[in-house]
Amino acid sequence: MAQSPFILQEHQFQRLKIVLARLCVECAARVVFLVDRDGQTIAFHGDIGDMDTMSFSSLAAGNVAATSSMAKLIGEDVFPAVVHEGERESIFISVIGRSLLVVVFDERSTLGLVKLRTKKASFEVASILDEAVKDSVAFSVNRNSVFAEITDEDIDSLFG
Repeated sequence: MAQSPFILQEHQFQRLKIVLARLCVECAARVVFLVDRDGQTIAFHGDIGDMDTMSFSSLAAGNVAATSSMAKLIGEDVFPAVVHEGERESIFISVIGRSLLVVVFDERSTLGLVKLRTKKASFEVASILDEAVKDSVAFSVNRNSVFAEITDEDIDSLFG
């Protein structure tokens, strides 16, 4: 089932940025991203250098989609996290409903620390995103009620 789009308000975006900044520091991460499942970057904090953030976000979402399909093939509903360990840098992806929390870290940190800190941050991110969805639904209901009384005949007579 497709999930409806939502509007992220400025105060919610700022709260997300604070969570990402704190997570980046607590994990000694290079960069932390919040990405939607469609591969769009919602927010990030840290050193991206010359990284193509659009490609990175798209690939992270594609990676989770592929991993989710693999999970189903072996009888799992979902893998809530994906880890890629490299020689110098590693990536930890935590699935949070319709979004992904992606942490890029190096030898200054450990996978255990990243998992621990990301779990706490995931609850905060989920709470902010749930609030944004509820606010969007409330806005949509209010907006639609204003136009509910207008009929096609009213529009035709206005422009006809």
